[in-house]
Amino acid sequence: MRTTSDQIAFRYRTVDSATGITRETAKRLAERLGVDETQAIHRALHELAIKVLPQYDADDGPLTAVQVRQIKKHVPQGSKHSVRSRLFDV
Repeated sequence: MRTTSDQIAFRYRTVDSATGITRETAKRLAERLGVDETQAIHRALHELAIKVLPQYDADDGPLTAVQVRQIKKHVPQGSKHSVRSRLFDV
């Protein structure tokens, strides 16, 4: 059951711009996607959330000196290696 606290007012713009769209554009978009206007808005917000919000938890910050030593211990030091791509003929 929905309450008024989990709803917001949504106002369409009078012209399409970088900060909003008209109702007509929303209807056209919903029709193209095969969904209703509400679902089109949710899909757009979902795509924006993926692009803007971190998709992983923040880490604990920089590595400690102990962690760096452990990594260096397990990775050969002093020799340079290169990776040759087979995607392009050279």
